[in-house]
Amino acid sequence: MPRRSHTAVGMRSPTGCAGVPAGLLKETREAAGLAPSLFVALLLLAAGATVAGASEQTGLGSEPTAEELAAAGYTVFPDGKGLPAGRGTVSEGKAVYQQFCAACHGRNAQGEDAAALVGGRGSLTSERPRKTVESYWPYTTTLWDYVRRSMPYESPGSLTNDEIYAVVAHLLNLMGLVAEDAVLDQESLPTIEMPNRDGFVPDDRPDTH
Repeated sequence: MPRRSHTAVGMRSPTGCAGVPAGLLKETREAAGLAPSLFVALLLLAAGATVAGASEQTGLGSEPTAEELAAAGYTVFPDGKGLPAGRGTVSEGKAVYQQFCAACHGRNAQGEDAAALVGGRGSLTSERPRKTVESYWPYTTTLWDYVRRSMPYESPGSLTNDEIYAVVAHLLNLMGLVAEDAVLDQESLPTIEMPNRDGFVPDDRPDTH
């Protein structure tokens, strides 16, 4: 079931603007003699100004810095395009994992307060499937991208590129996909195949493109 949208003043009205009757918006636009597209643009501008003003009054939220925008504004593709320079070893990654990840995911990534990252391989078609990074995720680059964007839980985006390559190397070693002496970088990471790489198919319906 689609998630219903709520606002501070209640449910969305038929116009999609919370708390404003559809007829009132139409009457206001016609009285001002504005084209529909221009009227909508002005509404959005006013809404943005209201949110910004509320943020200043409450102290909640902040304008992103150039560094924060640069960290978020990138895309990593399955073939490795978009991966930044860097390198990391399995042993380095083990240290990073124990410092930043083990408290939630368990000492050997088998799960504790947070989900298990390894294990479950071959279980997806069984009566008790286990969805983990090892059993379900199709690409190693997806793991790298997720760690960079979302981990560690309490301070996402704080790891360096080298630390991310290293912790990914450690996890792939726990999965048995790379050796203890493996060194991962932007060239070698995409060449490692995840167990469920062929478990996904493209959605080629015309309306999805």
